[in-house]
Amino acid sequence: MQLTVKLFAYFRDNRFKQKVTDYPEGTTVEDIIRSLGIDLDEVGVTMINSRHCSLEQVPVDGDQLAIFPNIGGG
Repeated sequence: MQLTVKLFAYFRDNRFKQKVTDYPEGTTVEDIIRSLGIDLDEVGVTMINSRHCSLEQVPVDGDQLAIFPNIGGG
């Protein structure tokens, strides 16, 4: 399946802003995050097609996955 993956904030460092990539059928959001070398503890929000999703969710061909880091501040 072909997905558009969008990274935000410091997740883009030494990676990409947006990329269309092929993944095997049945790949979960967590699998994709791990394949990018992103620590799951750093992930704040994941969205498929602008809707919140879980790490266990399986995208379908043509979906857009957005990955946002935790936001800190005070």
